[in-house]
Amino acid sequence: MDIFDLVVIGGGAAGFMTAVTAAENGVKSIKILEGSLKLMEKVRISGGGRCNVTHASWIPNELAENYPRGGIKLLESFNRFAAGDALDWFEKRGLSLKIESDQRVFPVSDSSLDVISCLKKNAIAKGVKISTKFFVKEILKTPDNLFTILNTDKDSITTKNIVLSTGGHPSGHKLAKSLGHRIIKPVPSLFTFTSKETQLNECSGVSIKNIDIEIQINNKSFKNRGDLLITHWGFSGPAVLKLSSLAARELFDQKYKCKLIIKWSDLEYEELKEKINKIKLNNGKLNLINLRPLPLLTKRLWIFLLNKMNINKDKKWADLLANEREIMINSLLKDIYNISSKGPFGEEFVTSGGVSINEVDFKSMESLICPGLFFSGEILNVDGITGGFNFQHCWTSGWLAGQAVSELFNKVTNQ
Repeated sequence: MDIFDLVVIGGGAAGFMTAVTAAENGVKSIKILEGSLKLMEKVRISGGGRCNVTHASWIPNELAENYPRGGIKLLESFNRFAAGDALDWFEKRGLSLKIESDQRVFPVSDSSLDVISCLKKNAIAKGVKISTKFFVKEILKTPDNLFTILNTDKDSITTKNIVLSTGGHPSGHKLAKSLGHRIIKPVPSLFTFTSKETQLNECSGVSIKNIDIEIQINNKSFKNRGDLLITHWGFSGPAVLKLSSLAARELFDQKYKCKLIIKWSDLEYEELKEKINKIKLNNGKLNLINLRPLPLLTKRLWIFLLNKMNINKDKKWADLLANEREIMINSLLKDIYNISSKGPFGEEFVTSGGVSINEVDFKSMESLICPGLFFSGEILNVDGITGGFNFQHCWTSGWLAGQAVSELFNKVTNQ
């Protein structure tokens, strides 16, 4: 019976990074088991088919701040392998990358298939065996500290070390639990907001840069500043996606019902009041529709907001009443929308939850409960905001797990 040095369960980003790293560092017999027919499917569809590989955040402390779940534990990992290391790793293996103006990192080709090709080619070149349609049903620890892996057809594989890289799939959580680990209930993270605000669809496609937004849930407040996109169902864009990640568990508990507050202006109350008074004085003959008090407001958005304030868009600025001015100022500084549910699309199906991070050594990704068991990727209770951070965690945890297995292998081999 063949005994593998390492079996990786899960043929995604983290799984391939784990296998390639271990193979490059001397581990001889490695096998990747993927339950479906397709390898690295999330890589393929991510970023609209472009794959946001990582984020150009070079300082580990700053990088770790982009993970609502993970915190200080991730510093142990990022101090060994961070975004700059990932960029260097891929480029040395033939994948040319570029840093865009918002610091997101993509393949120069703008094709996620090139990321897949790079990982797969390097795995095969190092002798990694790959099996698809091998859905792992059970893992048994033998008395001599080996692992027996059984699939749905009762086929078995034996290995000295095992890495669970099954992403957010429930099967991986079930396997981890059977080996003694606690699972934090997974809930969606990185999603858009649905609002039933009347006529909001008239602003569909309107995008506004650098807006302060806030959500309030049960007397708790979550704030963020970023780009906002209005859609026919509600709100999207980086600002919303980050807020959804920060408040993922609270939003789940409240069935995704909350208040979204948008501050359309960087000005404070008195400053905005003075600006509107000057418009009344100097441009009073113009209709409200023809002169917007804030340059970031598009015409469609301004008309929508005026309708929401119940102020006639054809009224002249000089005729704006004092109470209407107050309504306008308050609305531009604190515009409230009732969020009724998640939007129809999740950002690459990211989840918050998974294997408890307190049960894993983040320097090696080895289980603190079951020696020889390692984790990489989203199976852990770690998730980042949008912008390449979730893939960075895959590369970091995969590299660390691969390194740790190779160190164990070389230690035994050299004895």
